[in-house]
Amino acid sequence: MRESYLRLIGAATAAYGLAVAVRPELLARPSGLVDRIGQVAPETATSLRPLAWRDAANGLAMALAPNRSALKAATALRIASDFGDAVLLAATLPERRHRIGAVAVSVAWGALSVAALASRPPADAARVPTPPPPVTGP
Repeated sequence: MRESYLRLIGAATAAYGLAVAVRPELLARPSGLVDRIGQVAPETATSLRPLAWRDAANGLAMALAPNRSALKAATALRIASDFGDAVLLAATLPERRHRIGAVAVSVAWGALSVAALASRPPADAARVPTPPPPVTGP
């Protein structure tokens, strides 16, 4: 498991989630969930914000996980969310081009997390340095 990669993925996910919570059009436009002039309906914005907060919370959980077990659990939730999003968006987005793009992005992020979770750390990172012997009196 590459902890640093997973934490970076978490931080990026949290940042994106927060950005979409503030500006839902960041997700609505590439998903085709806008009107003819590119505006996001208030109902659409309301529907997208919980997903954005989910991503922000899950990303923060990955970035700030206090130990490997917590990081693995947060990553598993991230992977499930990404692949779940891919299935949901493939079935519901209005246009084929938007479905293809949204599925590709969701699967790519999920696969990135899977790869970081499944990969081995570099050999140097696996070694724990031996602490120096304690200093004793004169």
